[in-house]
Amino acid sequence: MFERLKSFFHHRAAPAKPLHELDAAHAMGALLVKVAIADHTYLFEEVEQIDRILAEAYNLKPLQAAKMRAECERLAFEMPGIEEMAARIRDGVDYEHRRAAVEAMWKLAEIDGISDADETALVELIEDHLGLERTDSKEARASAVIP
Repeated sequence: MFERLKSFFHHRAAPAKPLHELDAAHAMGALLVKVAIADHTYLFEEVEQIDRILAEAYNLKPLQAAKMRAECERLAFEMPGIEEMAARIRDGVDYEHRRAAVEAMWKLAEIDGISDADETALVELIEDHLGLERTDSKEARASAVIP
């Protein structure tokens, strides 16, 4: 009986599910998560906004978007650098869609009504890695600002 009890406490956890392949869509989702958590909070409004962005961008139903966001959260936490994620988007998405992605990131950064220097710096860095021209970056940000 002691051996059974001992084995209960030494039960091994199930192996972690492998990360989803980093395609442009999942890279976009992971960058959205990184933007949302840049201010050290991850509010329900941000989660909901990410789900809406993913659903609209990839024609997903709400449950599919939530599942994709969960995969992207894991990618965001387990892949610390943004350079590779931005490169996947830059290489796999045309310029106009990259501009739209940046606008979505600005909307996400503004959704909580708090302007945060870390979020701003991160979105600006992502813009640079995505190869957006400065005028397009400014227009994307202006379009995203919630009145």
